[in-house]
Amino acid sequence: MSKAIITVVGKDTVGIIARVCTFLAENKVNILDISQTIVQGYFNMMMIVDISALEDRFGAMADGIEALGDEIGVKIKCQKEEIFTSMHRI
Repeated sequence: MSKAIITVVGKDTVGIIARVCTFLAENKVNILDISQTIVQGYFNMMMIVDISALEDRFGAMADGIEALGDEIGVKIKCQKEEIFTSMHRI
């Protein structure tokens, strides 16, 4: 299984989760785990996703979801699990 980590941060508005999940479903990305919080009006979500069935290349999907973030007013980052793990190793 090939996994990626998606983070979403920004001012809370209606439909953030719906738009992100719709994008992922359209790209055949399966959500394995999800955590989200809202702190004083700021939305924060982290997802672990399975990208094994992704039909397009990973970079195109990552660029697409970042563009979606710009469209809905949040910052979205998507990294392959091994890159994320390497960057956040203590």
